[in-house]
Amino acid sequence: MPDNQELAPDAPGSDRQEPAQEKEQPRRRQARGERRIAQLLEAAAHVFCTSGYTAASTNAIAREAGVSPGTLYQFFPNKEAIAIELGDRLMHEMRETYGEALAPVDPATPLEEAVGAAVDRFIAFNCDHPVFFALMHGPDIPGRISEEHDALHATLLARITDLLSSLLPATADPADLDRTAQMCLGMYKAGLELVLGHEGAEREAYVGELKNALVRYLAPLGGAPLGAPARAGT
Repeated sequence: MPDNQELAPDAPGSDRQEPAQEKEQPRRRQARGERRIAQLLEAAAHVFCTSGYTAASTNAIAREAGVSPGTLYQFFPNKEAIAIELGDRLMHEMRETYGEALAPVDPATPLEEAVGAAVDRFIAFNCDHPVFFALMHGPDIPGRISEEHDALHATLLARITDLLSSLLPATADPADLDRTAQMCLGMYKAGLELVLGHEGAEREAYVGELKNALVRYLAPLGGAPLGAPARAGT
């Protein structure tokens, strides 16, 4: 082969580099796709909150996002797929939230401080993402979301139990501790619905009431075995 003959572009040993512009094109397309997905999920969150999952439609979501239904179908085949993607992302963020909010604390930490810190983190998450409550507690949520929520609930309950075990007597009966954790989670969910139903100062007032309810429920247990009657005057 003549010394001055160039290697074919795809021949072994060729030093041909893919132009930087060609490398950037897939990245740009991917970035645009991610932005479009985020736009559609934000629109879906608004529609699910205002209309409910059952009444929501892909046309309403596309309209809220300012795109055509055809554009929506490029990314999601139906409403359920949108809800599942939104639910997956929210549950991932929720797991990070309860990991921070429900870490075991120093037994010397005042009960009011421990309860207040945990409630504040969870309330902030739900106020920032009201669609989480709408999706997870609606009557007709997709089956996969329901299953994942059940798993999240079980893990959340275990973390609450761990937190309580660091605040309440170490000699507590496991069954009593589990029952107390169930009660705390039930009280929180009931209070959360009231919190999300109000805004401004009234919302803050309900957050305060929720904290008070949890502290007053738990305070007598700090000095008595779990499951024992509350002391008079508490």
